[in-house]
Amino acid sequence: MNRNFVLCAAFLTVALLVASLQQPAAADALSAAEKMAASEMQRRGDTLAYGKNPKARWVYETGVFLEGIERLGLRTGNRKYLEFVKDAVDSFIDSDGGVRTYKLDEYNLDSLRSGTLLLHLYRQTKEEKYRKAADLLVKQLETHPRTGEGGFWHKKIYPYQMWLDGIYMAEPFYAEYCRMFDRPDGFSDIANQIIWIEAHTRDSRTGLLYHGWDEKKAQEWADPATGCSPNFWGRAMGWYVMGIADVLDFLPAAHPRRNEILSIFQRTTQAIAKYQDAESGLWYQVVDQGSRNGNYLEASGSSMFVYALAKGARKGYLGKESLSAAEKGYAGILRQLIKTDPDGSVHLTGICSVAGLGGPTQRNGSFEYYIGEPVVADDLKGVGAFLLAGVEVAQATAASSQPK
Repeated sequence: MNRNFVLCAAFLTVALLVASLQQPAAADALSAAEKMAASEMQRRGDTLAYGKNPKARWVYETGVFLEGIERLGLRTGNRKYLEFVKDAVDSFIDSDGGVRTYKLDEYNLDSLRSGTLLLHLYRQTKEEKYRKAADLLVKQLETHPRTGEGGFWHKKIYPYQMWLDGIYMAEPFYAEYCRMFDRPDGFSDIANQIIWIEAHTRDSRTGLLYHGWDEKKAQEWADPATGCSPNFWGRAMGWYVMGIADVLDFLPAAHPRRNEILSIFQRTTQAIAKYQDAESGLWYQVVDQGSRNGNYLEASGSSMFVYALAKGARKGYLGKESLSAAEKGYAGILRQLIKTDPDGSVHLTGICSVAGLGGPTQRNGSFEYYIGEPVVADDLKGVGAFLLAGVEVAQATAASSQPK
């Protein structure tokens, strides 16, 4: 065989491999999500269900993971995913629509995240218990404490504070509920939450958003002039842009503030894309300080950015370059953060376990604080974001390959 031919063939093989890592095909993205879902469903079993595990609670971590499983079921048509979700949710919902372990008077936006699952199950089954449970969650918003201009406190225990996280926790559920049950009065409230927190937390130099804002400027972490926390945490911005991407599914096209929200989505994702690590395609825990000692490429925030960029491109909110960034980011996650066991099961590594502001431990929002929190594998909010990203990359990549 001609030596030049062999060298040429070898070079082509390597080039194709590199290209596949840079831009995973739609089927590859979906396959990776299915492998992760199968591994995590096997590891978790029925431990997410109330009554099966004494520690099971109505919490956002479970909700994000189950939404990822649900989206995978809808994309693939495989009923096992939807049945897994229904079994877990049903364990918390009684026949009158009560939600076990949920406490309205805690006024915690995180507790609303799983409300989207109730709406989807109601749409599929028309069982009234799901609607009643969703009504209960929306009732929280009717009396939820607010800032002077009307922004939801992140939790009652965090007075006068808005966090970026809260947009994803509450607004997509609230928006879908308003669309499903003809509550147009809620859309302006939803739009205001997105607009207000961006106005308070956006940094004019970088375009990035600070994690939280204290209206009273009284918290240890709050800048005395702006009320903002001091750093740009990846997952917080991830929650925010995912929340906008999902709210736009339900916000009426004619709403007077829709274009304003689109502009916020565009400028925030553009700012985020500028900080994508060129070599890995991922994003750092503290987004703008990649070269600083101790910072690391973080899985959950990277997955969330991939989701928002891919969905924005698919929906026409963002340009083609956003899909390229999303594909590069997803390929980077597969290449650097997915670990495979000998039995073929997979793990998502590099997930920040938890991060917040204030509270009993006085989390100060410093660089040292964010990089000092534990880094774990297979955390549900990270895995859930990875599943959502995989399904969205598959959809967006498939859509981009269709003839116009």
